[in-house]
Amino acid sequence: MAGTWWHSAAVTHVLMALFAMGSWISVNSLWVELPVIVKVMPEGWNLPAYLSVLIALGNLGPIAVTVTHHCAPGRLNERLVIHGIQALAVAASAFLAVFWSHKVSVGGQERSLPFLLLTFLLALVCCTSNVTFLPFTYSYPPQYIRTFFIGQGLSALFPCVVALAQGIGKMECAESVNGTVGPVYQQESFPAQNFFWFLWVMLCVSALAFLALVRRQKASSSWQPRNEPAAGDEAESTAGAGAAAAAAGEKGDGEETHPLHNGGPLVTDERAAVEEQLAAHTFWTARNVYLLALLAVSNALTNGVLPSVQSYTCLPYSTMTFHLSVVLGNIANPLACFVAMFILFRSSAGLGVMSLVGGVFAAYLMALAALSPCPPLLGHPAGVGLVVTSWIVFTGFFSYLKVVIGTLLHEAGHSALLWCGISIQAGSLLGALSMFPLVSVYHVFSSAQECVDNCS
Repeated sequence: MAGTWWHSAAVTHVLMALFAMGSWISVNSLWVELPVIVKVMPEGWNLPAYLSVLIALGNLGPIAVTVTHHCAPGRLNERLVIHGIQALAVAASAFLAVFWSHKVSVGGQERSLPFLLLTFLLALVCCTSNVTFLPFTYSYPPQYIRTFFIGQGLSALFPCVVALAQGIGKMECAESVNGTVGPVYQQESFPAQNFFWFLWVMLCVSALAFLALVRRQKASSSWQPRNEPAAGDEAESTAGAGAAAAAAGEKGDGEETHPLHNGGPLVTDERAAVEEQLAAHTFWTARNVYLLALLAVSNALTNGVLPSVQSYTCLPYSTMTFHLSVVLGNIANPLACFVAMFILFRSSAGLGVMSLVGGVFAAYLMALAALSPCPPLLGHPAGVGLVVTSWIVFTGFFSYLKVVIGTLLHEAGHSALLWCGISIQAGSLLGALSMFPLVSVYHVFSSAQECVDNCS
């Protein structure tokens, strides 16, 4: 009886979500805590651009994994790599909690070098997770990749909930003794150090969830869940990734009616290798190239371009607007992934329309950044509502798009999920590198001074 509940589909979904939560919770936590740490960092408003570039440099990890897959196919043990990067994340987050506010003089100027270095290590872990965590999900039925993306959504939701409890973003304009008016930031409920210790706990939970998944996989060879076909019964149904994709197309959304059903035994490493060889000859179709391109463009916007200018789109309205945009935008991520558990659009044209709608809101946010510090409707509640709504819709649409594309690529085989992770990271890299010179070198965007009429 104990074995029955432990090997149940519900437990598998919970463990998969907790495991996926650790993939991007580090970077998401840094973005959520940005309104607190930006006040004490010497980089000031340019800190988001620095973060974007450091996250982009984290692509060294995916590059190393991809080169290894190409030069030594089948030699890379993804489970050991996952264990390694999870251990690195746990150690880096602990050091971050202790040294995040330390400054070092570089070239006569103070820089938050410990914070930036530890940010790079955490970004390296997050970026590498896309080309290791995602291929690991191929050993599970397709619905688990949607659970995986829900877990990635939780990596944004949990830090947001803690940030709400922390009470960040509270600021008042007060008159000083000499008669000048300046910003006075209210003290948060707990310091950033405690927030980063929360990050450490979440990364430990994710690592333990992965250990549990690995142990359950090892035990699955001698234990068969109830109401699932025996290994011999499903042999004919797994002739290759191409056949699986065709079957998925024939049955439509039939499997979506029971999203918590295991859907069959786990895929063994040997079976995955055979299917990968069969799928390699049929993967590079026009549709798959289109999906990868769409995925790269969407991640360029969500992980590189827009985060680099988020402070310029929101802070002219108020610090609270910035806070609400970060928090509510990140909450829209897991909600969109949850919707994908039950409603999955497979139409290429529909995905294109969805990306265009999200692109409209992205264009509006870029226009606000370009017009900073005097964006439209400044000082009106409608302006705040529009910018916050735009961040929510923009994040929600592209989060849903990522889940759908990930599900479709799961049906194309193990190597397709590797290319899925590569596209995500390539798009993020291009987006961040394109924005860094505009923000930090040429200073195209202008920041607003708080408690001052910047547009008179």
